[in-house]
Amino acid sequence: MEENKQQEEKDEKVYSIPFKRHLWPEEVALKREKHRVKVLHIALVILTVVGLGMGWVLGSVLPISSLTIARKNVANNLPLDSNDKIQSVLKVMEDEWFFRDQIENIDTTLTDQGLKGITSNDVDKHTEYMTADEMKQFTDSINRNYVGIGVQFIQSNGVNIIERVFRNSPADKAGVKSGDIMHAVNGESLDGKTTEEIRNLVQGDGGTEVTIEFIRQEEAVTFTITRAAVSATAFGEVLDDGTGYLQIYQFGENTTQEVQTYLDDFVGANVSNIVIDLRDNGGGYLTVLQGIASCFLPKDTVAMKQVYSDGTVEEIHTVDGMYDNIQKIAILVNGNTASASEVLTMALKEQHKDVTIIGTKTYGKGTVQVSRMFNDGSALKYTTSKWTSPNDVWVNGVGIQPDVELKLHDVMYTTMPVMNDEDSYTIDTVGEPVKFAQLCLDYLGYPIDRKDGYFSTSTASALRQFESDKGKVQSDVMSKDVYTALYSAVVLDWNTTKTHDVQLQKAQEVLHG
Repeated sequence: MEENKQQEEKDEKVYSIPFKRHLWPEEVALKREKHRVKVLHIALVILTVVGLGMGWVLGSVLPISSLTIARKNVANNLPLDSNDKIQSVLKVMEDEWFFRDQIENIDTTLTDQGLKGITSNDVDKHTEYMTADEMKQFTDSINRNYVGIGVQFIQSNGVNIIERVFRNSPADKAGVKSGDIMHAVNGESLDGKTTEEIRNLVQGDGGTEVTIEFIRQEEAVTFTITRAAVSATAFGEVLDDGTGYLQIYQFGENTTQEVQTYLDDFVGANVSNIVIDLRDNGGGYLTVLQGIASCFLPKDTVAMKQVYSDGTVEEIHTVDGMYDNIQKIAILVNGNTASASEVLTMALKEQHKDVTIIGTKTYGKGTVQVSRMFNDGSALKYTTSKWTSPNDVWVNGVGIQPDVELKLHDVMYTTMPVMNDEDSYTIDTVGEPVKFAQLCLDYLGYPIDRKDGYFSTSTASALRQFESDKGKVQSDVMSKDVYTALYSAVVLDWNTTKTHDVQLQKAQEVLHG
């Protein structure tokens, strides 16, 4: 039996079947690619060794300049990295550009230029990269920050008139009043000086003193004022009819506190009707808008909504701080009323019991931007969301249509054309300065027959009357001196009287009607 078993084992053969894993097409391609990379690595090592050897040989035979030119020619024909185009271009401009030595701080300059290009587009003109200097100017313009005494003055025919003294400013504490005329600064006469030159004399470092001589009702008064940081984003006063007038220039960091200062004055004067002047207010910080809206609306009232790209909606509510004495509000707006100014206008129109909007259609900016700072002071300002009114109205590109549409005189919407020193206009001549002069004469109440730039006999007659009223020599010639005097008279009238502010007059009429 044992023999039979051994025979069976001899007869039984064991066969081993080889197994080969099937490779999918993707795996075959990957295997080939690995092989190709390996071959390239080997070739690269060989080329490097050969290149070093050739370089040593050529360096012994050829001059160095020839090798430099050869390297430049090779470099100029090498492709740039498509995966990092910005850095590739920046490196070429810094290292190989012919004019690179003519630009100071080329790395910073080119980087700034590049970032401005990245952020510039036709879809959103409010997104932009700002250099450190531009960011500082932008912030200062919103906050209206400067170091000085805290006045606003106008210059007319060489006379420097204090138009406004901002509350709690160094000038206010010293006793300066609206209507005072600045005559000298630190003993230096202001005769013949430009507004910029005067501003430079008055402003200075915080904590330093400046002595200013004023003319008040034909008598000289002198104040020594300590300069300090001033934020002048709002101004208020009680008008002759008992109306409170509040002008907000910008929505800056301190605007809420400034507004509250003037509203406190209104409480003390028993003011119940106010005009909020938002003309030419381009906006500012929406966080400040919340505080200002809280002065006029009950706590927890929706002031605005922010809508993000994913559809998320954030409601901004008012906080404590409402002034209960304010019953009726008239808001003045124009084409430069934008952003946060439009937010406030819509919030009060929709949520306050008695608001009338007067003026011309607003700008129509319905988006929200944030500024993210870099360590060097530059910043990226970009749009994060859109804002809507409490009732979901989006004013972007449309603006706010006033309840009472009313324009000012045409001269207020016209840019003063340039007139050179040697220029002059006489009867039967034509020019843009003549047209502007005709608008000025009409604004000031002088009778003219046309406003098209043709120097008519009627224009000459009105001009002679103006010259007589100003104590100037009368003639039928409009020189630059007369032209400038006309514009100066308009500026003086607008800033020192309310005679031609028909929008403000209408607001007072509405509030007391």
